Amino acid sequence: MKLTHLARSRSTSRPGRAGTRSGRSSRPEMEAGITTAEYAVGTAAGAGFAGLLYTLLTGAFGDQLLERMFKHVMSLLGIG
Repeated sequence: MKLTHLARSRSTSRPGRAGTRSGRSSRPEMEAGITTAEYAVGTAAGAGFAGLLYTLLTGAFGDQLLERMFKHVMSLLGIG
């Protein structure tokens, strides 16, 4: 019986822990928007990379690259 009382007092005495009513984490409020900023940077980097790939692959370089890759795969398969 003493252990049950101790377990109850521990779970409700610490803020930000499981078993509390607030359900808030122990992170400071200053970090609230940091994940949004990380998503924004990742999205911008992904869009820039996609633009670079599009520019490279739609030009003469892309045609040569795809032709070489196709020939290489066909030779590996013994078809070409």
